[in-house]
Amino acid sequence: MGVIAISGQVASGKTTVARLLADKLSYRFISIGELFRKAAAERGLTLMQLHELAERDHSIDLHVDQVSIEEAKKGRVVIEGHLAAWIIKDYADVRVYLKADMMSRAGRLARREGISINDAINEIKTREESNRRRYMAIYSINVNDLSIFDLVVDTSLININDTLDVVGSYVIKVLNAKGKL
Repeated sequence: MGVIAISGQVASGKTTVARLLADKLSYRFISIGELFRKAAAERGLTLMQLHELAERDHSIDLHVDQVSIEEAKKGRVVIEGHLAAWIIKDYADVRVYLKADMMSRAGRLARREGISINDAINEIKTREESNRRRYMAIYSINVNDLSIFDLVVDTSLININDTLDVVGSYVIKVLNAKGKL
């Protein structure tokens, strides 16, 4: 019945937390990032190349965002993505934002992708700047304005299980209060 949006910075833990939360609630899990990666693979592009293309071709973001809205309308779902909370704001019962300091995020991305810390920092900066420009151009959304979020969690110093405890506890309380669990 409920709809949860989890947004956040690159490598803040949003995909992992969203997937685990969906399992915990027996909800469906939709990752906008995975939809974006799939679109890159279908075009024979890297993720970074698709980011560059998406800055010129807004139909890429519009398609992925429309899929997110359609999934939100079905309910019983955790939708994860940089822009998820803004895109499904009319359907989301709870909007969560995850953030972390640059070195924590770079370390996570470097381990996940098998790249250097410097390469990870450069990728994070490039992706976030691309996201910022596209979201402003397409939707006039300032991704630094976190006022739409019900909960903001800094994951810099806590592990994924602790993050899930914080987010899960909050989400369950809110869904119960709204009669949506």
